[in-house]
Amino acid sequence: MNTELPAATKRLLRISGVFDPLMEGLFPLLGANPLTSPGGEYRLVDITDPAAAERSGALLFVRWSLPVHHSWPCRPARIDGFIEKAAQALAAKFAPHKPQTVLVGQLQPGSPDAYHKSLASNLRGRMLQVFPPMPAPSRDAEAQDSRARTLFCLVGKEGLYAGLISPLEANGFHPGGAKHIRLSGEESISRAGAKIAEALHHLRLRQAPPPVGSHWLELGASPGGMTSELLTRGYRVTAVDRAPLDRRLHDSPALKFVHSDVSVFQPLPAARCDAMLCDMNGDSLESMRQVCRLSSSLRPGGLIVFTLKLPEIFSAEDALARHRAAVREAESAGLTHLNSTHLTHNRQEFTVFLEKRG
Repeated sequence: MNTELPAATKRLLRISGVFDPLMEGLFPLLGANPLTSPGGEYRLVDITDPAAAERSGALLFVRWSLPVHHSWPCRPARIDGFIEKAAQALAAKFAPHKPQTVLVGQLQPGSPDAYHKSLASNLRGRMLQVFPPMPAPSRDAEAQDSRARTLFCLVGKEGLYAGLISPLEANGFHPGGAKHIRLSGEESISRAGAKIAEALHHLRLRQAPPPVGSHWLELGASPGGMTSELLTRGYRVTAVDRAPLDRRLHDSPALKFVHSDVSVFQPLPAARCDAMLCDMNGDSLESMRQVCRLSSSLRPGGLIVFTLKLPEIFSAEDALARHRAAVREAESAGLTHLNSTHLTHNRQEFTVFLEKRG
């Protein structure tokens, strides 16, 4: 039996609203003709040049991408037996292609609308009943094989969209992208904690995060949102900043704070770290130069998570040019570019993953 689906000419792209001012110039770089916005940050597009996004690097702006192999434009709330009809139709079309699992999310992620959240959950439950047994664990999306195909579905007031794709190709284990980390109100030091948590979940698409007990060198740590998240995950942290850290971190035995400007900070010759983190504001190339300089303290194979800030960006081409310049700087210093993406808690910035060669 032929297990291949016909190539989807339409895709559902999730692109953050922070890039709305750049959208007119972004679609040509993606080789896409916009059709409609079915909900939230999603854009339904017609792919006119499948190779364009790869050539231009514009997938950097796409948080998550779904080939539309099946769609049902409708108002689910008005369809009698919507869940049963949808589950049976999806099983008939996709079960022969043996997805590793099925996952269903909302077109309006994070919406307080309880109906569509319940609809997504109930549809997945029924699909798990009507599909043959599947190999991936049903309760842990990140336990999937990132390179095996999953049937992803999104539902909302505009209907149902479904496609078969690997989490790696889609750019996330979960419907809509990486796991969304919710900040914990007054207990949170800053939103940056959620940003590094989400980055480490995203990293699992390609490799395991550093093991518990690993030593991180964090540049520009104040006020300590990312520091706090790393400590909570069982890491040791050397945090460098000329501004102080939040007082709630002062008594952590796994934290060493260095009160210094990053540009003049110099680790001891014998100091070694397993991973580096940089979320500094200011000129992105200068921040990358500091990362490259201090990567001499990083063990071979060590991870770097770098936030590429994009203040005063006026076009998609400008943003891509800055990203290319930062990656060239890193590669000239012996670092390998693993991946770059835009995460839920990123603003006009990208999260860049690097690895020290060796």
